[in-house]
Amino acid sequence: MTFVQLIDCRTSRLDEMNRLMDRWVEQTKGKRTATHSVVGTDRSDSSHVIEIVEFPSYEEAMRNSGLPETDRIFQDMIALCDEMPTFTDLDVVRDEQLYTGTARRFFETLAVKGELPPLNDLLVEDYHDHVPSGEPDAIGMDAFRRTCEEWRSAFDYAFTVEDQLAQDDRVCTRWTWDATHKGDFLGIPASGRTVRMTGTTIHRFTPEGKIAEGWWEYDRLGLMGQLGALDDLEK
Repeated sequence: MTFVQLIDCRTSRLDEMNRLMDRWVEQTKGKRTATHSVVGTDRSDSSHVIEIVEFPSYEEAMRNSGLPETDRIFQDMIALCDEMPTFTDLDVVRDEQLYTGTARRFFETLAVKGELPPLNDLLVEDYHDHVPSGEPDAIGMDAFRRTCEEWRSAFDYAFTVEDQLAQDDRVCTRWTWDATHKGDFLGIPASGRTVRMTGTTIHRFTPEGKIAEGWWEYDRLGLMGQLGALDDLEK
């Protein structure tokens, strides 16, 4: 179970505290078991500092605390604090990546049956969609909706999200696309064929949680082969 420790302290020497943390990271390289650390200051009181440190488990946190370098840094940290810091130990019972949920909803929305729903709750108005083919990027929500309608008029399809990775304001989604060819696509008339395509999409999010940019990579050549567009070339 993931374990999180909150370190609450007061200090008027934040710059020195940051240098101390840098030294701790350097001295414990290869031995440190913490996986994520966030330091924040109280907006109403800049001397009030909270550090949030994440570990894979409570046991790993205790192993980290037992490092001699950690003990030395802790003593130096106390000297920089205006008062004794307090510690809160938390077992994580829910860890929700909000951006990944929005990215997943993005793919579900593109494949919804019937009329394409509004995308205002998912995308910023000037959303920029980067495509891997020679086609121009779709810039703006209206342009992206037109791109979506071109695919939706040619195929009935659904996305299966296989994997998602999130870092900072980016979410990378690996997906599988299963579709039935029902209408004209790049000059290829409806064939009724069932096709499959795999790909990845990286989304960049705004602090408000909407998608600002998307970068797509997918096997369009493989799709054209499944639609029979390459048959003459293979003869």
